[in-house]
Amino acid sequence: MVLPTSLRAALAGLVLASFTLSASAETIRIAIGTQDTTINCAAGGLLIRELGLLDKYLPHDGQYKDAKYDVEWKNFTSGAPLTNEMVAGKLDFGAMADFPGSFNGVAFETAGKHSLFISVLSGSIKGSGNGIVVPSASGVQSLAELKGKTISVPFASTAHGMLLRAVAAQGWDPLKDVNIIAQPPEVAGSALQAGKIDAHADFVPFAELFPSRGFARKIYDGSEAGAPTFHGALVDQSYAKKYPEIVVAYLRASLEANQLLAAEPEKYSELIAKVTGVDAEVNYLFHGPLGVQTRDLSWKPEYRQAVGTAIDTLKLLKKADRGLDLKTFIDDQYIRAAFKASNLDYAAQLANYAQTPLKAVDASTGKAITDFSHVAEIWVRGEPKVRQYASAEAAFTALASLKQEGRNIRAVYAQASDSGIKLLADQAWFASDAKGRLSAFLLKGQAQQFATAQGGKVFDFTDATTQAVAVR
Repeated sequence: MVLPTSLRAALAGLVLASFTLSASAETIRIAIGTQDTTINCAAGGLLIRELGLLDKYLPHDGQYKDAKYDVEWKNFTSGAPLTNEMVAGKLDFGAMADFPGSFNGVAFETAGKHSLFISVLSGSIKGSGNGIVVPSASGVQSLAELKGKTISVPFASTAHGMLLRAVAAQGWDPLKDVNIIAQPPEVAGSALQAGKIDAHADFVPFAELFPSRGFARKIYDGSEAGAPTFHGALVDQSYAKKYPEIVVAYLRASLEANQLLAAEPEKYSELIAKVTGVDAEVNYLFHGPLGVQTRDLSWKPEYRQAVGTAIDTLKLLKKADRGLDLKTFIDDQYIRAAFKASNLDYAAQLANYAQTPLKAVDASTGKAITDFSHVAEIWVRGEPKVRQYASAEAAFTALASLKQEGRNIRAVYAQASDSGIKLLADQAWFASDAKGRLSAFLLKGQAQQFATAQGGKVFDFTDATTQAVAVR
């Protein structure tokens, strides 16, 4: 049957209208892989999800006028399985460290695809964040004492890269002089408590979490290696090309999450604890002022260098037989656009190397704190804000009074005098100078070196608190 011309035209118009409607009403998937327990990724995953920040920035104009969004979240404990799902096309975004992030790029290339490293989330140009712990009862005080010992580490993680660099710095053969075995943190915790391993190397937050729970002691911080490290966000390149506005929206949500953390670190440390089970006191070590790492979404040269170093390490481990072009793999156009859209100055942040700032008054004197090298802090249970003090002596004197009042102390913090990183004070060592002023250190050997040079003494936390009260 031959249809009348007018009817054929009407049907053609209906088909065209239907096609246009389906195209404009496209449902766009936004599948994001997170690492919730890797708490320095919070601004790139957990907080965005829990606070619904992504919805605020998703586009609803132009080609997205009638678009619907299907936002999917999936949590991982490490970067390797997250990468597997990204390569398989099951995820569009992923948050991970420099080492597994580089492996992500290599895995995409091997599959004939490409991924992009689009932003940093949190990091340290010195290398803080990764660390090595030993059982709390161990007599080991430094990495040098681990020769011939068994050290576990999550393989293909940023901590793995740190461990290999640390072993090389000792002049050891990683295949002969130490026994390095693969072990995720959830297994390593039990192994440390059972004495089945001599040490464990891990990424954020486990080198701090295990000591805070009393069954391990930190003997090495990544800052000793002086190799930059960070966690950041990646995206499938084909997805970014198709939906660049969505990539920018995701990064704008990250920027807001970062601002919230800076403004109220205690509040959001509690939220992270509720979601992950990682103690709020440990979260504050990273997200509080002068934290272990600095939240920084800009591509500083040192973080670019970290990616290059990670790729070289992958080649050394025979995990990659090809390199990556850093000029294309690291793509800062989206984070620059996000800064601009959020009325933030990317160039200024790129030049800013300061730790998350501390703007506070001494809780005992009410005077503004201007010298941050000896800052100490006390988190009293039941108080929403951490108390800051200009010196360890002032904090320890206040601590004694608080205990006399029967107050429950959640945590005491001190700034390491050499590296500047925040420490759990009850895990730190202290050294006095000729005037009796206390300086905090991660390792006993570091404190001893300072005390010898200054004509002072070395104290553990208990003795340091006693000393501070006696002097006052």
